[in-house]
Amino acid sequence: MGIFFAKYLILGLIAVILASCGTPPVEDPTKTLPADGILELAREELNEDRYEAAIDLYKKLESRFPYGIVAEQAQLEVAYAYHKFNEPELAVAAAERFIRLHPTHTRVDYAYYLKGIASYREQSGIMAQISGTNDLSNRDPNPARIAYSTFKEVVTRYPQSPYTEDSRKRMVHLINVLAKHDISVARYYLSRGAYVAVVNRTKNILKEYDRTPAVEDALGLMAIAYREMGITDLMADTVRILRHNFPQSDYLRQL
Repeated sequence: MGIFFAKYLILGLIAVILASCGTPPVEDPTKTLPADGILELAREELNEDRYEAAIDLYKKLESRFPYGIVAEQAQLEVAYAYHKFNEPELAVAAAERFIRLHPTHTRVDYAYYLKGIASYREQSGIMAQISGTNDLSNRDPNPARIAYSTFKEVVTRYPQSPYTEDSRKRMVHLINVLAKHDISVARYYLSRGAYVAVVNRTKNILKEYDRTPAVEDALGLMAIAYREMGITDLMADTVRILRHNFPQSDYLRQL
């Protein structure tokens, strides 16, 4: 019995020795590279659409060289890499971190712009793939609000930025999205007989989104809500404004 045990023990030791003599661990090719060398490798991966590899390199760069111009550049570029890798939440977080750490950086305008793009994509990109529609009005409006306020930062704080004009265009689109969302909410309230809520929501639309197509819907829904509550004088005033501004409105045939 002892002989067999010794035999198996020897075989086990041999297996361990053979395993330890197997393929040697692959050395990290960036181990001896300076910060700018790792940055260059990360950019190469990014340009070849190997976003995950680029992100790993950016992280590695910052962990080894946490301070200096190259580290700052890596912090900014990793946000873009996350954006391209379809990780909008991580892209937003990385952009916010850059803004927090480097509020006076010469490229902080780009960080704001990228945060807006990623916030917008969080709602319009991934959610559209899930729902099969590009209509954002029935989704959580918070990403759109964040995107809008972020683009507004670019427009107001950095008027000479190369990202200002595109930010302004995206603001126009997003304000329409937010207005349309509020109209959807007002219609829901109307369907539930919550007429006071309809009036409050449509008043907010007229105040906040007075230059959007949602104004017609807001006036029409407000007039209907007043009618259902029996407040005829306010209904008449609302209908008058609706007729003056939208004489062909379908709502006039419902009132």
